[in-house]
Amino acid sequence: MTRKVPMGAAALILAAGEGTRMRSSLPKVAHRILGVPLVRYVLDAAYDAGCGRVVVVTGHGAELVESLLGGETCVRQERQRGTGHAVMCAEAALAGVTGSLVVLSGDAPLLQASTIARLVEARETSGAAAVVLTTSLHDPTGYGRIVRDDAGALSAIVEHRDLGPAQLGIAEVNTGTYCFDAEVLFEHLHRLGTANAQGEYYLTDMIALLRAEGLTIAGIATGEPEETLGVNTRVQLAEAAKVLQRRINREHMLGGVTMTDPDLVWIAPSVGLGRDVVLEPMTTLMGATSVGDGCVLGPDTRVTDSTIAPRATIDSSIVVGAVVGEDACVGPRAYLRPGTVLEAHAKAGTSVEIKNSVIGEGSKVPHLSYIGDAAVGKGVNIGAGTITCNYDGQRKHRTQIGDGAFIGSDTMLVAPVSIGEGAMTGAGSAIAQDVPAGALGIERCDQKNVDGWVAFKKAGQGSDDQ
Repeated sequence: MTRKVPMGAAALILAAGEGTRMRSSLPKVAHRILGVPLVRYVLDAAYDAGCGRVVVVTGHGAELVESLLGGETCVRQERQRGTGHAVMCAEAALAGVTGSLVVLSGDAPLLQASTIARLVEARETSGAAAVVLTTSLHDPTGYGRIVRDDAGALSAIVEHRDLGPAQLGIAEVNTGTYCFDAEVLFEHLHRLGTANAQGEYYLTDMIALLRAEGLTIAGIATGEPEETLGVNTRVQLAEAAKVLQRRINREHMLGGVTMTDPDLVWIAPSVGLGRDVVLEPMTTLMGATSVGDGCVLGPDTRVTDSTIAPRATIDSSIVVGAVVGEDACVGPRAYLRPGTVLEAHAKAGTSVEIKNSVIGEGSKVPHLSYIGDAAVGKGVNIGAGTITCNYDGQRKHRTQIGDGAFIGSDTMLVAPVSIGEGAMTGAGSAIAQDVPAGALGIERCDQKNVDGWVAFKKAGQGSDDQ
């Protein structure tokens, strides 16, 4: 269970950067892992840790980033002049905050709520003016280094481009995550200067400044270096995605889900899974999806924003915005589009597409059919090649099929049309008029046989070859 920090703690998320190394028109923090923007992972971690107030600093692509945050308090850094300047931009929005203020990077999606809680706990237990989250790396190139004094106390953070020769070998690095005494921070914030290689206001300089005032500075290390990975390139985006995939899959497996190959299963953090669910390779579950007990999904299956009831089976299919009932069967190679409801024990079989339709309990659409804008009753059998002709070029029209009806193979149901309970349609029919309950609807042209046609045709082809 995640430890909660005191509700008086606040969080500031820095999400203003462009992320030029992403080579993208999107702001860096808007890139997604498992369908979720990077900045949302950081925001959710802050709230899960128990932070009672969160402010996000936006800048590059501010409108897009803010649209991803669901009404959170945002302030803009119109010119990106460093992390210290970003905090200055948020000063008014954080007016009145006392106690702990956690500063987080919007491009660090792997930071866990438990680590944020531990950081706050460390500051409040020690009474420090600031606590820095650190880690040690085999290759610290590009990271700010943690400089300690002879007694081992944290004395400064030096950015990589400002390092002296003797400091290049330091392996302990700054992760960009801090917990400050909010009042102390803002009392000293405007003393930051720009005497550095970039000419920017570094928040890291606050550590040396506070220490020079005789205030306590502490550093705690994360036990998982990968947790502090920042995303600056597409390569790092993929690396972070792999870490999150492993975390999420492990949690579900410990909760009673079977994955025959966890490396080939992708599950968004918003997905809920019941017990005894089996996920075969190449299965992807995204968005607001829930899967009931005992379901079998995959292989090669994608489910998005859908509800899957217990014991349903989905094989090599795509399900988007749909509801699949208990013991229902989907696939292989079926496509359930938004608005589809497959009720209990129903079937959508091979190469079947269904859109905005209800398929009643125990009804079957076994293969090679398109059902759109239809209400299909219970116990209906729909033959291969059946199509609801629901669109006239301007409007969609509904098809109604009553309980127990039998739709012959290759039937065209020209909507709006109603097939009564227990009615049947003849194979190959184009049904454009209602079929009463218990009746047979059939529409066919008279068959015409031409005697001797095959021999005549072959003779004609032979003369052409000479």
